[in-house]
Amino acid sequence: MPSNETVLFVYGTLKRGQPNHRYLVDRNTGYCRFVSEAKTEEKWPLVIASKYNIPYLLNTKGVGKRVHGEVYYVDEKKLKTLDEFEGYPEYYEKFEIAVELYSFHCEELRLRKMFAWAYILTDFDEKLLKYDKYEKYDAYGEHGLYYVQQCERNDAQKYNPLEDVKKESSAS
Repeated sequence: MPSNETVLFVYGTLKRGQPNHRYLVDRNTGYCRFVSEAKTEEKWPLVIASKYNIPYLLNTKGVGKRVHGEVYYVDEKKLKTLDEFEGYPEYYEKFEIAVELYSFHCEELRLRKMFAWAYILTDFDEKLLKYDKYEKYDAYGEHGLYYVQQCERNDAQKYNPLEDVKKESSAS
């Protein structure tokens, strides 16, 4: 991996086959390269919340399940684009977490474990810990909580999903 690239773990709508994957692979917004499917080494709570059914990885390591996702190498331009898309640092924080790779698409990759940055929700409303916790996110999954894409959000100026997921003092 070149020194100017960042290792990124995605677990939600940015994964292949999910509604926002196009933002990750758009060549006009920087470079990314798929490395492997992966799962978190530790348990994390992955929940689906807000009326838009957004997937959130909550900042409570050791609770929930080992979360499946994908690892990518991204350049600085792509990382800045994704930071803006994900609302970093106002919405999510980024943490470096340990992941285990389990499907290799990189010949030079010999490691099975690595550290990758992930977008994680902090200062969340504790009620989220009572939500169902998922191992894998699929916007079209059997859970029936279909993700509402940004282009489909007719009330975006009146409603902010942070109101449903952040602690009251953090959401305002």
